[in-house]
Amino acid sequence: MAPEQGAMRNWFGRWRRTRAVERQAIDDTLWQRVVARFSFLRALPASDRNRLRELTALFLDRKPVSGAGGLQMTREMQLVIAAQACLLVLNLDLDLYDDWVEVIVYPDEFVADHEYMSEDGVMHRVSAPLSGEAWEHGPVILSWRDAQAADGGDGYNVVLHEFAHKIDMRNGAANGFPPLHAGMDRNAWTQAFESAYADMQQRLDRGEYTLIDPYAAEDPAEFFAVLSENFFETPDAVQANYPAVYRQLAAFYRQDPLARGKIGGNT
Repeated sequence: MAPEQGAMRNWFGRWRRTRAVERQAIDDTLWQRVVARFSFLRALPASDRNRLRELTALFLDRKPVSGAGGLQMTREMQLVIAAQACLLVLNLDLDLYDDWVEVIVYPDEFVADHEYMSEDGVMHRVSAPLSGEAWEHGPVILSWRDAQAADGGDGYNVVLHEFAHKIDMRNGAANGFPPLHAGMDRNAWTQAFESAYADMQQRLDRGEYTLIDPYAAEDPAEFFAVLSENFFETPDAVQANYPAVYRQLAAFYRQDPLARGKIGGNT
C-alpha cells in the first residue's frame, strides 16, 4: 500500500470513529452517575475513564442493547452494561467483540434450553434458569436484576463474566484459553491456570470456604470467566489465592486493578 493510501485509510478510520462517538454522545451527568455506581470504575484514573467513555459510545454504536421479556431499556441501563463490557477491553481492542451482533437483557433470570449427548449416546434436553449466557458468534444475554448486583463485595459480576466468555471465544469455543498477546508465554498461562483450577477443586472437595465463587470449578472456561470477574472487582482475592493467575490476567487485560486501588478519588 502506498503511503498516501495508508494515510487516507487512517484518516477515514479516525473520521468514522469520531462520527460514531458523536452519534452515541453520552451526557456528562448520566456518565458520572454510571461511574459512581461502581467502585472499579471510580478507581480508574481520569484519562482511563475518558477512554472508557469513548469506547462505551463506540460499543453502543455497534451493538444494540435491547430489552426482552417486557423490560424497557433506558439509556442509563445501556450505559451500565456497555461500560462494564468495555472495561475488559480498555487497553485491548473493541474489535474483540466484532464477531457477534447484540446484547439482550431480561428483567430477571431467563430459562434457556440446552441439548447435550451423554456418554451412552442419548440426546438430553434440559431447561435451566440463567443470569447470563454468551453464545459463540451469537448474542450476550443478561438478567438486569443480576447485572445490578455487581460490585457487591463478593466479586460477582454477570456482565464481566459473560463478556470474558466472549473474549475467550475469539479462538473457538470457550475453554479458558483466550488468544494471548504476542510475548505472552502459553506455558506460563497453562501452568498458572491449571494449577489454580486443580487447587480450587481440591479445596471444594475438602469443604473449605473460598473467596472465589465455587462456580469457577465447573470447568476451565468458567474458571477464566469467574477469575476475570474477581480480577476487576476483588483483585485482592485473586492475588491472595492465585498470584500467578493474577499476573497472567494483568498481562492479558493489560491492567492492574490492585495498583489503582478499589476506589479512585478522582471524578
